[in-house]
Amino acid sequence: MTLSTFTPAQAAELAVVERSGFIESRHIGSAVVLAPDGSPLISLGAPEAAVFTRSSLKPLQAIAAMSLGAQLTGPAAALATASHKSEAGHVEVVESMLAAAGLSVSDLQCPSAHPADGAFRRELQERARARSDADTDPCSPLYFNCSGKHAAFLAAARAIGADTSSYLSPDHPVQQKVAEVVAAFASEHPSAVGIDGCGAPVFALSLTGLARAVGRIVRMGSTDGAAEASTEAWAAYEDEARTLTEAVFADPWAIEGHGRPNSTVIDRLGVFAKGGAEGVIVMATRTGYSVAVKCLDGSSRATGLVALTLLQRAGAFAAGPGAASAPEDDTVDSVIAAITDTVTGGTDSEGRTDVVGRLELGEDIATIGERKRD
Repeated sequence: MTLSTFTPAQAAELAVVERSGFIESRHIGSAVVLAPDGSPLISLGAPEAAVFTRSSLKPLQAIAAMSLGAQLTGPAAALATASHKSEAGHVEVVESMLAAAGLSVSDLQCPSAHPADGAFRRELQERARARSDADTDPCSPLYFNCSGKHAAFLAAARAIGADTSSYLSPDHPVQQKVAEVVAAFASEHPSAVGIDGCGAPVFALSLTGLARAVGRIVRMGSTDGAAEASTEAWAAYEDEARTLTEAVFADPWAIEGHGRPNSTVIDRLGVFAKGGAEGVIVMATRTGYSVAVKCLDGSSRATGLVALTLLQRAGAFAAGPGAASAPEDDTVDSVIAAITDTVTGGTDSEGRTDVVGRLELGEDIATIGERKRD
């Protein structure tokens, strides 16, 4: 029997693509918004069905590594939970993480890749040409978007004296700790374990479990003494959650890259954002509101729009006691516009790319807005 996520019949319409007045595509999926106490505020589709969390799992993986003794602070802690685009700054930090643990690029077991950041790739090519290298096209595991996470895994393995050559095995102590942390924060046991694109184990959780887990991390990491009243297993990781959360909010560029969607949301709204492959994203506010989304077609085109809109509709940005810094609706709207690609077609009379459509909310989300306004 093949395990599966939710089906199209269970999904909700999250977004549509309108081109020249014609609905060209529809993104269906599931989503959930949780209040700080973990209770559901908005539920669409089948948020209790399991999905592979992909890179949205990284905050939990980073906490596991730090709890084992990986000495990660500042940008290094942020890179441990990043899906970076291999800017020069990203690579410099990952190299320092490896060096601090007495390791090298050769210890990384993620795939080799070219830098996704064009400026840095060109810089490396120019250096190679200046040296008259036979191969001037840079390609290395160091430039893979998960290299920071892998460096954190290796640092954790070194800290506990475990084998570094098998750090990706599900039976390795580092990965066993990841499984423990995931279950603690999500309050559910993964329904399946697979192999992520980087080679690390990846867990299948419900969207509710994913939102619950990351909401807890960000709230606990943002509020002094948040865990004191809790005896739950996840409360034992308060120091790691605080280190991780402070690092991400201090250096949003580290999570993805300057001007990239996740980094933009963190920088301009103060909302933790972590996307993953196959249309998964999780976001959480410092006060503990959280949202998790899965587009069933695997596209990430609509995930930022959907996640921020749902947080907004759930009242996560509403001003209240202690929330004087909450973003205004127009600020949220401007960030949504900044991270959402336009629908283009040809050029205008001045030779500029012409906008002929847009990504819009699907009927199931638009209906939520109508109900809240009544």
